[in-house]
Amino acid sequence: MANLSQLKFAMATATFLSVFIFGLFIFAIVYFLELDWLTGFFIALCGSALFILLQYAIGPTIVTTTTKLHYIKPGESPWFEKTVKELADKSGLPMPKLAIVPNNTPNAFTFGRTTSSATLAVHEGLLRQLNQGEIRSVIAHELGHIKHKDYVIMTVLSALPLIAYMIAKTALYASIFSNVGKRNKKDNSGAILLVIGFVSFFVYIITFLIVMRLSRLREHFADAFAAYVTSSPHDLESALAKITYGLSISPKPPEGVRAFYIGDPAKARQEMRQIIENKNKYDLDKDGVLDEHELQLAMEKEAHDTWTQLNSLFATHPPTFKRILLLKEIEKEMDTGKYTDNTIYDHT
Repeated sequence: MANLSQLKFAMATATFLSVFIFGLFIFAIVYFLELDWLTGFFIALCGSALFILLQYAIGPTIVTTTTKLHYIKPGESPWFEKTVKELADKSGLPMPKLAIVPNNTPNAFTFGRTTSSATLAVHEGLLRQLNQGEIRSVIAHELGHIKHKDYVIMTVLSALPLIAYMIAKTALYASIFSNVGKRNKKDNSGAILLVIGFVSFFVYIITFLIVMRLSRLREHFADAFAAYVTSSPHDLESALAKITYGLSISPKPPEGVRAFYIGDPAKARQEMRQIIENKNKYDLDKDGVLDEHELQLAMEKEAHDTWTQLNSLFATHPPTFKRILLLKEIEKEMDTGKYTDNTIYDHT
């Protein structure tokens, strides 16, 4: 059993662990470089804080520029605007800014600095390839991210592993060049930089895994929120299946902001590639085509594969089947008439 407090607790735990590990990391760097404790820690802390604030400040601008989205004007897309307004009101949220991305893949995402300034963007491919019920469920999912303030916490937390990675890369390169043409054999700066590089990379992996786990959890919570707001889990089940398939056949490489999308292009390709490679095993009636039932069984088996589960530790999104399974559980509960706002996150 779960509720929204579990997501808040998970966010708080992820933040604490990331900051704690990062703090130890800063302490180690100060120690190895033999800097004055207060001076070194102050410089490192201020530098990290400035980097996080910079990412928080310019993040929306980077997303807007890289995705080439177009903010729609009032009346430009009546059905889209009306649907978002209806679901936002039902969710107790202010109307977000709306945008269309000139991209043929079926996807959507939200970003921003605050709830009142959030942007909800959908790809042209989503509007063309999904029916209105499915689009409505995707919109509700994205509003769930706004409701839970996912984009804020993910923007801040993702900066920590990025800083660790940058330090690791810089230290390892510096250790190599410090040994070139070195005359003083007693100079151990290269060894110190090498240690810092490896420690930094270890911190990067640990903090990255923490952030990715939170990223996957927030997708389940947003799915549950969408099922409740729309009262139609089946529409989101269908939407996720279409999005996964649509992203898997896209020739375009994954976007840099894919953690913010409802579907991760890289994850979709991996899921479908594994199923296609084992097509003969999953084609139960041997007709050369995987029908809906066969595809569902294939996704379930692949999701429980050991190698798939290990790969999922580094994924921004849960396997599609696990998301669909959660929605099916909610759908069954809705059919009993016992589903209320107090049980919205019970299956996450």
